[in-house]
Parts: sequence; C-alpha cells; structure tokens
Amino acid sequence: MRRLLVLSVGLAALASGVFVAWYTVQQEREFQRLIAAGDAALARDQTYGAIEAFSGALALKRESMLAYLKRGDTYRRRGELESALRDLRQAAALDPAAPRPIELLGDVNLAMGRYERAAEHYRAFTQLDDQSPRVHYKMALAAYRAGRVDEAIEPLRQAVALDDRFTEAHYLLGMCLRDRADETGALEALTRAVAINPAFAAAREGLADLYERAGRRVEAIDQLDALAALEPGRAERLINLGLAYARWNRTDAAILTLGRAAERFPDEPAVYTALGRVWLQDAERRHDRVALGKALEALQPTAATAAAPSAALMLYGRALFLAGNHAAAERLLLQATARAPVEPAAFRYLGEAAERLGHVADARDALRRYVALVGESEVEPTVLDRLRRIQQRLGES
Repeated sequence: MRRLLVLSVGLAALASGVFVAWYTVQQEREFQRLIAAGDAALARDQTYGAIEAFSGALALKRESMLAYLKRGDTYRRRGELESALRDLRQAAALDPAAPRPIELLGDVNLAMGRYERAAEHYRAFTQLDDQSPRVHYKMALAAYRAGRVDEAIEPLRQAVALDDRFTEAHYLLGMCLRDRADETGALEALTRAVAINPAFAAAREGLADLYERAGRRVEAIDQLDALAALEPGRAERLINLGLAYARWNRTDAAILTLGRAAERFPDEPAVYTALGRVWLQDAERRHDRVALGKALEALQPTAATAAAPSAALMLYGRALFLAGNHAAAERLLLQATARAPVEPAAFRYLGEAAERLGHVADARDALRRYVALVGESEVEPTVLDRLRRIQQRLGES
C-alpha cells in the first residue's frame, strides 16, 4: 500500500513537472510570437499594433528587457516621449550593461530638448562601447544644441575618425569650427562633407557663407549656383544667388538671375522684392532714374498688399523717398518698422524721410533706434552726423 502511495505521488509530481515544462515552453513560444508580431507591425509602420504586441509580451514576461526596449522605442517613434522614457528606463534598469537602451534614452531626451541629459546618456553609452560613430555624433549634437560648442568638437573628431564618410559629422564639425572662428578647419570639414555627398545642401550653404566672409566670391557663387541647380523648385535659391551678385555690384548678373526666378516663380512676392532691392541699389549707386523706376515697378505690387513683409515696405518706401514722394515714403517706412522682422536700415530711411518733412523728433528717435540696432562703431559717419545735427536742433547735447 505504501509502495502504491509513493508511486502515485511520484507520478503526480512527474505529471506536474511535465505540465510546468509544457506551459513554460508554450509561454516562451507565445512570447516570441508576440515579439515577432510587434516587429512585423513595425516593418509595416503600424506602431499601434506593435505596442499591443509588445505589451502582450510583457504580460507574459514582466522582467523582459527586450520587450520594454522594443515598446519604448515604438513609443519614441510615435512621439509619445514620456511613455518611451518610462519603458526605456525600465529596460536600462533590467540590463545596465546593454548599450541600446542607454542610446535610446539619449535620443528621447534629445527630442525633448533635454540636451544636457541626452549628452549624459550618450557618454554612458561610450563607456560601454566607444566604437560607435553614430553615438559620438549624437553626443556632439546634444552638446552643440546646449550651446557647448567646445564640448562637441572632440566627439565629432572621433566620429569622423571611426567613419570618414559620415557626412553629417563632417558638417557639424564644420559648423562648430566656424563658431570658434577656425575658418580654415571649418572649410576643410564642410568641403569634405560636400565631397562625400554633393547634394548635401546645408553643407553647401555653410561653404557659401564662409567663402563670402573670406571675400572668395567665385567660390561662394559656385556654391550658391550649385544649390539653385540642386533645388530648382525653391525660389529662395535663385534669390540668394541674385542677391549675392548684387552685393558684389554685379548688377547685370543679379538682374539676369532674378529675372529667371521671376519666370520660374511668377507668383512669388519674394522674387520681386529681391528684384526691387537690386534695382534700388543700382539707382542709388548711379543716381539712375531709370533704375529707380524699375525698382518702383517691381516693389509696388507686393508693398500694396495687406500682408506685405517689412522688407518690401522698407524698399518701396525708400524708392518713393528717392522719387520725391516724401510723405508716402514716411508712411510706408513707419509701417515697415512696425512689422517684424525689421531690417535696421528701415529706421535709417525713416529718419531721413521724417527729417525732410520736418518731423524732427521722429527723425531723432528713428536714427537712435538704427544706431542701437547696428552698433555705433558700425554706423556710417554721415548717419551719426545727421543724428547729432538733429539733436542740436532739438536743443539736446
């Protein structure tokens, strides 16, 4: 009898063990199925379905770092950043030696504008794995956005040392070096970025700016011309090219370029504002009434609209002043100075118009504002003389 009892207990224990083993296998199979289903949903960009699948996997295995990681990353893709942080923190706590949760925590904090915190996570990642150019770049990006340019440079150098074809890293390194006034290093980095990816518009913009600062006009024009060719659907590319020609007194090339822009973008007000600017510059430089008439013609339609930008109002007001219509000029210039963003020159022009009309106090206020915006050391001596003369008329020292 006792032997039968022992045998029965043994069989029951065996059956229970078999059942537990079977259940564990089935649970693991279901867990893996749900993980695979979540991955498949993500591949179809069905993030809601992926979250459901990963949540089901977590219901089966509450201590699964993988499931928390995948669900947290999916929340990140959906822009649900607080939920992403919650899951990714849990994943990192479950496996502190896993680099991926730490990197994603950096990505989420970066997306939330928490740049210092993001940089901390990326640094923690590099302590586990210092061979990822991607993470070195993101650490630098977080530092750069936090305003810590010096801290961004070394991670960027490491990123390009690990991957010399990392275009974005070369570009950001160029921007950092430019901000540190290392124009030679900036040119080298940006040139490398463009060599790797000739269609990288931001790098070409940076090169154009550096070349212009250095007075290397041919190279600057080459970059602006390339940008116009790369993005033929953007009016601003031809506008920037035309205005660059104008800054260097190549008026014919500027007008030809902006004329092409007007043909391609006939309904774009910014094109006609730029064209008016060039004609006005030419009119003032050569005292040319024909050029002044062309400036008025180009600017009037845009300046007459209710939504006219400050620049168009300023230029049209200036053109009216030069044409002798001082009252209308003052009215337009007052509107220009009241509509952001305002170019400092609008206050200078307003000061001249107001003085001509005898509105001396208004002229003084406008010129003071101009000097404050530009900085006294940068203001033309003739403007400072005008301001002093007006102040004397008002009995001011």
